[in-house]
Amino acid sequence: MLSAEVPLSHLGPSVLLLLQLLLPPTSAFFPNIWSLLAAPGSITHQDLTEEAALNVTLQLFLEQPPPNQPPLRLEDYLGRTLLADDLFAAYFGPGFPSRRFRAALGEVSRANAAQDFLPTSRNDPDLHFDAEHLSQGRTRLMGALQETLVAARAVDHTLARQRLGAALHALQDFYSHSNWVELGEQQPHPHLLWPRQELWSLAQVGNPTCADCEELSCPGNLLGFTLLTSGYFGTHPPKPPGKCSHGGHFDQSSSQPPRGGINKDSTSPGFSPHHMLHLQAAKLALLASIQAFSLLRSRLGDSCFSRLLDITPASSLSFVLDTTGSMGEEINAAKIQTRHIMEQRQGSPMEPVHYILVPFHDPGFGPVFTTSDPHSFWQRLNEIHALGGGDEPEMCLSALELALLHTPPLSDIFVFTDASPKDAFLTNRVESLSQERRCRVTFLVTEDPSRVQGRARREVLSPVRFEPYEAVALASGGEVIFTKDQHIRDVAAIVGESMAALVTLPLEPPVIVPGKPLVFIVDGLLQKVTVRMHGEISSFWIKNPAGIFQSQEEGMGPLGHTHRFGQFWMVTMTDPPQAGTWEIQVTAEGTPRVRVQAQTSLDFLFHFGIPMEDGPHPGLYPLTQPVAGLQTQLLVEVTGLGSRGNPGDSPPHFSHVILRRVPEGTKLGQVPLEPLGPPERGLLTASLPPTLLSTPGPFSLELIGQDGGGQGLHRIAPQPCTVAPVLLELSGPPGFLAPGSKALLTLRITSFSVPQDLDIRISVNPSFAFTSNLSRAHLGLNESTWGCLWLEVPDSAALDSMVMVTVTALGREVSLMPPTHAFLRLLVLAQTPQDQLSASSGPVVTTTTPVFRSSTLVTQGRARGGKAGRPWWGTVGGVLLLLTLASW
Repeated sequence: MLSAEVPLSHLGPSVLLLLQLLLPPTSAFFPNIWSLLAAPGSITHQDLTEEAALNVTLQLFLEQPPPNQPPLRLEDYLGRTLLADDLFAAYFGPGFPSRRFRAALGEVSRANAAQDFLPTSRNDPDLHFDAEHLSQGRTRLMGALQETLVAARAVDHTLARQRLGAALHALQDFYSHSNWVELGEQQPHPHLLWPRQELWSLAQVGNPTCADCEELSCPGNLLGFTLLTSGYFGTHPPKPPGKCSHGGHFDQSSSQPPRGGINKDSTSPGFSPHHMLHLQAAKLALLASIQAFSLLRSRLGDSCFSRLLDITPASSLSFVLDTTGSMGEEINAAKIQTRHIMEQRQGSPMEPVHYILVPFHDPGFGPVFTTSDPHSFWQRLNEIHALGGGDEPEMCLSALELALLHTPPLSDIFVFTDASPKDAFLTNRVESLSQERRCRVTFLVTEDPSRVQGRARREVLSPVRFEPYEAVALASGGEVIFTKDQHIRDVAAIVGESMAALVTLPLEPPVIVPGKPLVFIVDGLLQKVTVRMHGEISSFWIKNPAGIFQSQEEGMGPLGHTHRFGQFWMVTMTDPPQAGTWEIQVTAEGTPRVRVQAQTSLDFLFHFGIPMEDGPHPGLYPLTQPVAGLQTQLLVEVTGLGSRGNPGDSPPHFSHVILRRVPEGTKLGQVPLEPLGPPERGLLTASLPPTLLSTPGPFSLELIGQDGGGQGLHRIAPQPCTVAPVLLELSGPPGFLAPGSKALLTLRITSFSVPQDLDIRISVNPSFAFTSNLSRAHLGLNESTWGCLWLEVPDSAALDSMVMVTVTALGREVSLMPPTHAFLRLLVLAQTPQDQLSASSGPVVTTTTPVFRSSTLVTQGRARGGKAGRPWWGTVGGVLLLLTLASW
């Protein structure tokens, strides 16, 4: 219980402790949920990060009632575990997906976990509050939070989430690696997040801190003193005499007297000598994480903070637009669709949260225009006119790469052009970047040989000149749709439809086989099913599970409404579509394209990782893609599990995933899924043996299961995955880049399948000078090579700007091996960034009678925007607090 005599500073100078979370006892600060295989019952960095974000999101929802929904009630969440799906359904309404929000949390959590695996961070005591580097640790922590702020304000949310994950890892480690809990403290350290305050008394080099402990469990090994210390890990830096070790199975220093250790990372004595204090440390780490999220919210404002965590079901609107003289109709079509989206979605949960525009022509492209204001976007788009001519090839892929760098993940990008790419050499890099960003690219190409006005053509053009677009569309899960001027406005309507949280349904077979129908499954959780076809189609029919047919006649039919615009067909099924097996038969010349999409909140995210069982902690090392010859774990995160076909049905159940080669659709195999953690979180895992992914190349992921009524559920990942031939790891400095400095980047390349002869290519955007000691590599089986890259940051580098470093490993026998890419985002800041995180004063606290206690998630809070003098209330240790904000 918190007494009234607790000093004001002990609670922290903000409203951040208003969200109090009391942890369930069965719920280690190990990296992620995979770590629980080594230490069951522990609380991981992933748990702490996601729970803290959900608490602050709930507070935001409580303070900003939805415009067309009943306000959320705090009492509905007391004693319950917070789930993203539940929060979104309550705030935005049933059916609005939390997929983007959960993906953003996943980015932060994986960046957090990566601190224990990346070679530049895993053994740095400053980044883990180890080795009594407490002042240094706070400096690095504040720097990472500052970089989060700058990157979020610069609308580079991927970089912001990466730096936020690093900051949260350090902050959480403080409570496990230091003796703060052992000193009897019941609240987070009041000065860790307030750089204008000094840390409390710190142990000095000559102060002994630990006694020798021969057992796994060391409850009494700390000497009786009131100084703040932390344990040493490994041999760098070496542990001085009398100092505490981190301790545990992976810590080499724990065998040197004084033996043992003080970490509280887990509930396992084999890993954590102070395991008995794990829950207390986790509670304080969680409260401190809530503090950090709330501090960012107060500094960014609710709108910018919501974009940081994608607290919205809506997507972004991203256009890459050819502006040469022949593009008048296409530009007008983009304007019409933008106006339609603005009018239809203004004020609704599906209103786009971000707008991106990248123009291009020959020889130029850009600049990129980004905004969150739809009217600013409309004004900029209205200023674009089709001017000038130029040769047929244009700088389309350069513009698309720029759009990918600035478009949030899980977004659709639409390219309007009538020209082939002049920069086809970028095809592989843009393919990889689209998969890394998980953005779907759709090309709307007005290929009309009869049109010559505004487009000079000095030579006969290749019939395969659009193949780079096909390759990028295939890699990203998008399409290339060919049309003509008179149809572009109608065909462009897919822009608005694609932003409606659609899922793509798997087809069997995945590609058209003459004379064989395509089969797809409709379940009771789908609505607004749409079939799109384009190509030289002479006829088609669609059949529902009851055997009712609809053919190619335009207009309203027995199953839905058919539209035709030249070679583009769209059939919109009447709601609700009948559940069961549907068929499509298409007769056409060439290779027509068929895509079936629908709206639903039940979808999934997926991630890859390598189980790591050696130091500093066991967990799942995140990968952007699987690697040939390497045992890999697939982690599936099902979203929308609260969806029900019928209210009384059991929740959906997913049994396995199917992997298919892309584009031919050959089945590589299937692997069973095992639940991981509480079922309501929707986490499933599968082991992908090396034999399954032995050949580099793209493959698709299909998720197979049943709903509560036994009806089949099929979902397919929005874009294919790619098996990389080698593991390419690119690590940068743990902090920011300063103008006039030289930054060291490290590169490691490993082959797990066959010997490799590689050429290494490096590009930096913007074009900073660099030197590298690795341009070629020969790797044997299970062999690695290391390289260094020195990046020179000019004095003229723009502050608060992002730098993208791309490393490509290319096999010298190119036909046998696709290139592998690694991308690294870095931030340019002033050498001494202005402190924007400190607060001028703290709240005034008055305690009243305790009102409740709970052993499960408890959140209390009420406020409006952090204004001075506003009352706040919440609980700490089960005691109701009334807090009034002073000016801060």
